[in-house]
Amino acid sequence: MVQTMPIVENAIKEVCIALVPETMVIADLGCSSGPNTLLFISNVINIIAGQCSKSIGECDPVELQIFLNDLPGNDFNQLFSSLEKLNQGTIVEQVPEELHARNGTLLNKDNIYITKTTPSFVVKCFQEQFHKDFSLFLKLRHEELVYGGKMVLTFVGRKDEDVYNGDMNQLYGLLARSLQSLVAKGLVDKERLEAFYLPLYGPSISEVKEMVLESHMFKLDYIKLVELSWDPYDDTEGDDVHDSVRSGINVSKFVRALLEPLIASHFGETIPDLLFADYACLMSKHLEQEMSKSAFIIMSLKKL
Repeated sequence: MVQTMPIVENAIKEVCIALVPETMVIADLGCSSGPNTLLFISNVINIIAGQCSKSIGECDPVELQIFLNDLPGNDFNQLFSSLEKLNQGTIVEQVPEELHARNGTLLNKDNIYITKTTPSFVVKCFQEQFHKDFSLFLKLRHEELVYGGKMVLTFVGRKDEDVYNGDMNQLYGLLARSLQSLVAKGLVDKERLEAFYLPLYGPSISEVKEMVLESHMFKLDYIKLVELSWDPYDDTEGDDVHDSVRSGINVSKFVRALLEPLIASHFGETIPDLLFADYACLMSKHLEQEMSKSAFIIMSLKKL
């Protein structure tokens, strides 16, 4: 994300100045396997090289150790074979255990995330699970970083303090409707839908700030919320969708890239094609009415 790189650059420069390291260890958590991975590595190398060139006196070469982390199915072979183009602990998000139906009672009927009809108990389960996962994430990163080390995070968040009013509610609410459509056609078992939840939660900035302060492990140097169009190819600044059909397809492909392994493992390998074709149509109709944006939180943390 373009908005993230200035924060990464500032964090690297501060570490170089404060610690004057002989070795720098950098971890890209969620590196993927495409050209963006190599672009990030290249940018980091250029930033460090530029910082050394500005130092007073001679600057000894800095040894870089770059760790690339992603899902087990990531194509690391392709990634490593692409490194020639350059010239220069596991965290698992999970669905709250409390959300499994008990005694035949459906806790969030036909929904896969938080919607207007989601009971407050279910919302609390999502929030508590995020608190548990993010607290563990901070603890493990604190163990890995040197004192004064920096960490820049970018993740999906929520603009509105009202948990029922986030853009993720709409994005995945439409996906739930597509799943319901497949149930109505007899292509998906209703019981499979009722047992499915997304292991996701979009926190507000205030929620994240509170957790960082409660941890007593990091200083929050920077935090900002940015909004980007659901359509990853739409970089216009206005609020109009010029081609709702094309944008609907783009959004569907984007969400499929995120969720297909999860969908296929739960509903079957034949379902994603049917599901995301229906989802693209629903999304196009939605985008005819309004342009929707996702909220992302960018933050920079320093180990205490």
